[in-house]
Amino acid sequence: MTQTIRHALPPRFLERSWQVNVVGAGGTGSAVLPSLARLHHAMLELGHPGGIDCTVFDDDRVSATNVGRQGFYPNDVGEFKASLIVNRLNALMGTNWRAETRRFTASESVHNVDLVIGCVDTRAARRAIVGAAQGANVYYLDCGNDTDRGQVVIGQLLSKAEAKRRPERLPHVGELFPDLIDARLDAKDETLSCSMADALRKQSLVINQAIAVQAFNLLWTMFRTGAVPFSGVFVNLATGRTNPIPVDPAAWRASDMTCRSRPERKRVASQRIKPLLRRRRLPKGGRLPHR
Repeated sequence: MTQTIRHALPPRFLERSWQVNVVGAGGTGSAVLPSLARLHHAMLELGHPGGIDCTVFDDDRVSATNVGRQGFYPNDVGEFKASLIVNRLNALMGTNWRAETRRFTASESVHNVDLVIGCVDTRAARRAIVGAAQGANVYYLDCGNDTDRGQVVIGQLLSKAEAKRRPERLPHVGELFPDLIDARLDAKDETLSCSMADALRKQSLVINQAIAVQAFNLLWTMFRTGAVPFSGVFVNLATGRTNPIPVDPAAWRASDMTCRSRPERKRVASQRIKPLLRRRRLPKGGRLPHR
């Protein structure tokens, strides 16, 4: 049985600028940021009082292998990705965004932030975002991908007191898919590709843009409707399919189970079925008597 609920945005999203942190300005980040600038412009044109105020975090510099795959050009090689994109967008779109050419860590303060957009490619980086945002009452939009598939998931990190008052709270990516913030599962071989051709053999040329489009659509719909339309979406370029995650506790529980290992699934399933067995007063072993 579905229990789809409506998750309305807090009033501050309509009353003032969205305070946004974008973590990562590489493959997906360099695709998300121009769309975010377009959203900012559209919001102002439609009467929003402040649009988007954005800070971009990335300590990486543009390499030759980034040209063509990411939003960079040959003359950009050697420059910091974050400052390069922010300066370019500020000049073209009239924004006053900021760049932090350093790594985003779990000690980062996000208590005055409304939304953190994660465009990172490691579980350790996701865990750092969750660590920084824990209890800060912010939304976390995760944009992640693999070779030719990925996910966009929006959730909330609230204080314990606030979470109890908000039954419609959106679970974040680390709650729905714990493996995605488990740094122990990061690939051990993270050597850089020595050429663009080598990089393209490892990852689709289109996947970053495909993920960015889904994130853009989610944010646009949030602004236009004042609500979160769905918890996330899966993208699979190999099959040409996208699958949404509804704002539905039943769908959240299903997502949580599918990402667990087999022993973990059995353990969780056992924990969930015990109360049902007690309520039905079944005999020991959980078997119904023969009639």
